[in-house]
Amino acid sequence: MKIGKYTLHIINSGYFALDGGAMFGIIPKPLWQKTNPPDEVNRIKLATRNLLLTNGSRKILIDTGMGDKWDDKSKNIYAVDQTNSLEGSLNELNLKPGDITDVILTHLHFDHTGGSTKIENVPPQRNPAKGGGKLIPTFPNAKYYVQKKNYEWAVKPSERDKGSYLKDNFQPLMEEGILNFIDGAEKFDDEIEFVIINGHTFAQQLIKISDSSNTILYCGDLFPTTSHIPLPYVMGYDLQPLITVEEKKKILTKAIDENWKIFFEHDPETALATVKKDEKGFRVNENLEEL
Repeated sequence: MKIGKYTLHIINSGYFALDGGAMFGIIPKPLWQKTNPPDEVNRIKLATRNLLLTNGSRKILIDTGMGDKWDDKSKNIYAVDQTNSLEGSLNELNLKPGDITDVILTHLHFDHTGGSTKIENVPPQRNPAKGGGKLIPTFPNAKYYVQKKNYEWAVKPSERDKGSYLKDNFQPLMEEGILNFIDGAEKFDDEIEFVIINGHTFAQQLIKISDSSNTILYCGDLFPTTSHIPLPYVMGYDLQPLITVEEKKKILTKAIDENWKIFFEHDPETALATVKKDEKGFRVNENLEEL
């Protein structure tokens, strides 16, 4: 698919799993398990799905997935599956990490920026926290972008969410001088702009890609899966769930009015969908097979 000057590519960077109850908050299990069946320890399968925008020499990657810095214990906890890795998916497009010119991060949670850094020249079983090697940017020629307020929260998170902000994923970017701050809702260029939301965490930036005829909203953790379209379906992870509900309502209304396509970062099956509203509320209108 082409929007403006950019050609869009879906990048699959693996799967992981989180507790289904945490993913659906107050929604009873008999409801959410119909669409998201849990495993034997109540985890549901989630994708890490990224988006690549290309235009000649410029190649912009949105989010970087879980990365491969996990020790065996953590891999087991999160059921990390990188059979389809970020670098492997880029390779299928004949791209190397050094070809990426820009990395836009929706926010700095580990499942969105884990692939932003890697361990330099050490066996994968080694852990940098245990002297396993130097952490370096995965994309050596890229500038990385995140909201300034999200970074400020990430370096001093609350006790409730500090486990989601792992500094190994973003501190090396600061040390290398390649992490650039965006301050509020602004345009990145003619086709790319940021929509700021604060319910899930502070200053998450959704990525709106549009031209005169098409709009795709890369929705990060506002709608992690298609099952999260109905307003009450809010994650237990969200810091301000009532604000999330209002943000969902505002964005879904606009998506319907302006015929946006919603891009799902974590849905294990569906990458893209349109939405509608009926007597039962907001819901998926049509699942789209491809861009």
